[in-house]
Amino acid sequence: MGSAGPPVTEDNGQLRGPVPPSGLLDVLGMASVVLDAEGRIVLWSPQAEELFGYTAGEALGRYAARIMVHERHLDLVAKLFADVMSTGQSWAGAFPVRHKDGSTRLVEFRNMRLMDDHGDVYALGLAADQETVRRLERDVALSSRMVSQSPTGLAVLDTALRFVSVNPALARINGIPAERHTGRRIHEVLPSLDAGPLEAAARRVLASGTPLVDQRATGRTPADPDHDHTWTVSLYRLEDAHGTVLGVAASVADVTEQYRAGVEAEAARRRLALVADASARIGTSLDLDRTAAELADVAVPELADIAAVDLLEAVMAGRRSSLGPAQSAMIRALAVRADESPEALRAADPPGRIARYGPDRLVTECVRTGEPVLVAQVKDDDLPRIARSPEAAVLLGRAGVHSYLAVPLIARGEVLGALDLKRTRNPLPFSHDDLLLARELAARAAVQIDNARWYQSARDTALTLQRSLLPSHPPVTGGLEVASRYQPAGATTEVGGDWFDVIALDGGRTALVVGDVMGSGISAAATMGRLRTATTTLASLGLDPARVLDHLDKIASELDDSIATCLYAVHDPAPGQLRIANAGHLPPALIRSGHAPRLLDLPTGAPLGVGGVAFATTVFDFTPGDRLLLYTDGLVETRRQSLDERLDALLELLADPADALDDVCDLLLRTLHQPDNHDDVAVLIARARPED
Repeated sequence: MGSAGPPVTEDNGQLRGPVPPSGLLDVLGMASVVLDAEGRIVLWSPQAEELFGYTAGEALGRYAARIMVHERHLDLVAKLFADVMSTGQSWAGAFPVRHKDGSTRLVEFRNMRLMDDHGDVYALGLAADQETVRRLERDVALSSRMVSQSPTGLAVLDTALRFVSVNPALARINGIPAERHTGRRIHEVLPSLDAGPLEAAARRVLASGTPLVDQRATGRTPADPDHDHTWTVSLYRLEDAHGTVLGVAASVADVTEQYRAGVEAEAARRRLALVADASARIGTSLDLDRTAAELADVAVPELADIAAVDLLEAVMAGRRSSLGPAQSAMIRALAVRADESPEALRAADPPGRIARYGPDRLVTECVRTGEPVLVAQVKDDDLPRIARSPEAAVLLGRAGVHSYLAVPLIARGEVLGALDLKRTRNPLPFSHDDLLLARELAARAAVQIDNARWYQSARDTALTLQRSLLPSHPPVTGGLEVASRYQPAGATTEVGGDWFDVIALDGGRTALVVGDVMGSGISAAATMGRLRTATTTLASLGLDPARVLDHLDKIASELDDSIATCLYAVHDPAPGQLRIANAGHLPPALIRSGHAPRLLDLPTGAPLGVGGVAFATTVFDFTPGDRLLLYTDGLVETRRQSLDERLDALLELLADPADALDDVCDLLLRTLHQPDNHDDVAVLIARARPED
């Protein structure tokens, strides 16, 4: 008889057709033998041929005891046979049986009496090799013990994905007794778990036979309904010895702790990476606004969706701020960054604006106490305490702000301001770990911001001093029309050394001066002021330019090793001449109508303060319409081009026949002064006027 086809089931799981045979009896090789009442063999199965070695033709009609049992066991066998036939009670046990090849095998027997419809009795013997039986028993015992004692949840599902059995571990994981699983599907047992992906995966395993190993699933079960757990689920298709699909075996391991540890480790790695990134990106310059913008850029989007960097206005003014509980905070916005949130940008103070935040505002609390303020879950009534105004609170609500964190910017024991963070797109609230990260970023950035603050203050002081020392001259003096420009350096430490002067002398003469103190900052500005005062005094004495530089050299030598370059020229309109002396400065340019602009060939001389070097005066014709350009090295020196190339570019620009001297000054600064050339620039241009 052929094997049965696959089982056919109703929707309720009840069988309505044949099912495939089990392969277990085939594995056992169960032999069937029927004896008549006298012990002769009347039926002999193919499995008996394999187990005992005799064909049916050799065995039928013979006494079973004589071909299967050693002579020494005949009496015992005869007694056992007689007991079964007389009493009808079955006998089971292992017995040594003689194989046709002469070997002895221990065979497991099950003997019972049969009776036909005529009342005749027979003996049925079911036999299997004991070693095979014991091996299967061990396998079953091992499997049963492993399933029952395994810490891993195990389950068997049928082809309709209904639970057939679960072990105690899975019952504990699910929080539901094992018997309540049987006959039900996953989503019926665990309705709060999204079982769709698991059941879809089980169907794929049933169809393909390809195992699914360590599929991660997250959710909640009745065992712990208030917290999410993470499990790894593996699925394997079950088949019998004939390859018939029986269902799916599932193993489930709770890896919540490992998963959380992994998440925390990844978060720690990201925090370290962000801190390292912040160290590289924050403080690339000593520009205060840029430093604040760098902090906001680092915070978004890794830590927040919206970041604002604010400083107390008192701190910006160089004063310490001490707020009382009822005092408002005057705060200047330095930078704001919002990741695709226009409403949040409109709600924020634009950079440069000063706003008053009342004592009830959270940012005020942060800068007053010097402690972080965290609102993990922002509610509607929290928004007015976060925003600067009711209108801004409405905008923040539209933007979807759901979590808020403010950390103080503290440097050298002083609260400078706050780093203000909000989340809109990121669904997670700010956590304690986020707070620690924000504090670390704020601590690192605060030092850079404080440095930039003092740097800017020093630069403003030097620039104020520098501008106060530069002259304010009329556009026409003596026989000259003059124009000038001063452009400070972009860096604090490089402000202060360049100067120019226009000095009216007797007889309609005019002294033109340009110089550059080596060094920078307030000290250079102060030295420049002393040299300028001395130059003005010496010029009033009517001395020759070389003599003026001699005296300035001695003065510079007494000013704490100060060194400066200087060009001193005197224009006398009567003879139409220029008398010029040079102390280590770049040569001036002469622009004469009908001729190409050229640099005047002068003895360079030594810078002021070197001492021991004589200066020389050179005389040039300077007639009406001629122009003379004096400048400092910040106009032409760069790191990318040679000085000769830059001086050639200067002369090309001067070839333009523009009449307005102010336009010439602006053109030179706009074209020649490079953004990366952090040096002062002084430009002075004079044109000889016709006699009245």
